[in-house]
Amino acid sequence: MKKILIVDDEQDIVESLKFVLEVANYSCYCAYNGEDGLKMAKELIPDLIILDVMMPKINGYKISRLLKFDNKYKDIPILMITARTQEEDKKIGEETGANEYITKPFELDEVVKTVDKYLK
Repeated sequence: MKKILIVDDEQDIVESLKFVLEVANYSCYCAYNGEDGLKMAKELIPDLIILDVMMPKINGYKISRLLKFDNKYKDIPILMITARTQEEDKKIGEETGANEYITKPFELDEVVKTVDKYLK
């Protein structure tokens, strides 16, 4: 079973994502701040990471950058979630190595389809 790490400080978003992804047969692990998320990413080496941008301690951009510039983790697809839709934010996301950019509010089935695209 493929492992997905969900990192977001909004518990309801984490719960919803975890629910639909587990129904879709993925194994989910959750972190509620950037620091824990980064630590878990390095311990778990998940098959994919869903990462919120705005978080306490370490933001998503920084986590993405740290993982993507490390040979051990650079191939893990990162789906970046943000409430900020400005083009500039998307550009930063792409520069930090995020594979996809998902804006809030999002459709859960769209997220599952995007995850499937990378893991199926």
